[in-house]
Amino acid sequence: MKMNTLAGGALEVSALSLGSMTWGSTTTPAEGHAQIDMALDHEVNFVDTAEMYPVNPISADTVGRTESLIGDWLARTGRRGEVVIATKVSGNNPGWVRGGRGYDGATIREAVDASLKRLRTDFIDIYQTHWPNRGSYMFRQNWTYDPSKQDREETEAHMHDVLDAMADVVKAGKVRHFGLSNESAWGTSEWLRLAREKGAPAVVSVQNEYSLLCRLADTDLAELCVNEGVGLLSFSPLAAGLLTGKYQHGHLPEGSRKTIHPELGGRVTDQVFPAVTAYLDIAERNGLDPVHMALAFCVSRPFMSSTIFGASTLAQLERILAGQDLILSDEVMSEIDHAHRAHAMPY
Repeated sequence: MKMNTLAGGALEVSALSLGSMTWGSTTTPAEGHAQIDMALDHEVNFVDTAEMYPVNPISADTVGRTESLIGDWLARTGRRGEVVIATKVSGNNPGWVRGGRGYDGATIREAVDASLKRLRTDFIDIYQTHWPNRGSYMFRQNWTYDPSKQDREETEAHMHDVLDAMADVVKAGKVRHFGLSNESAWGTSEWLRLAREKGAPAVVSVQNEYSLLCRLADTDLAELCVNEGVGLLSFSPLAAGLLTGKYQHGHLPEGSRKTIHPELGGRVTDQVFPAVTAYLDIAERNGLDPVHMALAFCVSRPFMSSTIFGASTLAQLERILAGQDLILSDEVMSEIDHAHRAHAMPY
């Protein structure tokens, strides 16, 4: 397994990382534990979670269940030193967490302690803001995104408050590094600027959606990541299962995410299935598993630190890990480039 560094070399993470958002809902605790075991056996050392997990569906009644599941595995195995754990604090939300209230400095201090208790560990490797309180263009909000109503002074005061809290939890040894998720290039640059001015913990990573079908990070955010030493952690590299091909031609596998969320979070459009066909054809022509090709493409990006995948079952995880060392040829990368130009923003 290829390994990459974060935080100026302070953290070494596998190029593929194990997402956990279905653990405790569609994935049982036993299956979640077995996934961690299997991932470690294949040198995947990075597990990503969040206080709001599990999802599919999201419920206020299940908030924290996934962290508790991971904590049970840690307590049972004693293998904390072999795993890099990242979790997240939720921003403004429809009511799943803290009645919908987002995060501020006080919230972060409380939420870190709650996550530590559920995870049954003394420290969190990367603590991430799940999305900015001021709003985000992620999750298909880019089509109507309007930052003109943001209050710059309010945003900066909020960032100061959060950075003070991050400094406190890092100093206390509860958190090692500060990360972002669903953040813009401007937002990331502001967190970096203010942290430098305050002497607060610097941002080491930003976790945003990235796949063959969703490449919003290719320009401004990629440039920032390369020049500022911020690692991109990509989520949904298989586009919620679309890139596996399992939903082509109207197919709807029983128990799949599309049975719960028919639009797959806005990813199902008239344009997406022709785009998926283009990538499936590339894989077929070159004798590749489309799952392996999609993940290898993300791993190959020069600004990528780790690609977070999810697996509902051990069989899915086995399929993913079978291609963990795939390196795409120049010819395949050229074909991908042509397909991307023809299907640049399918959702």
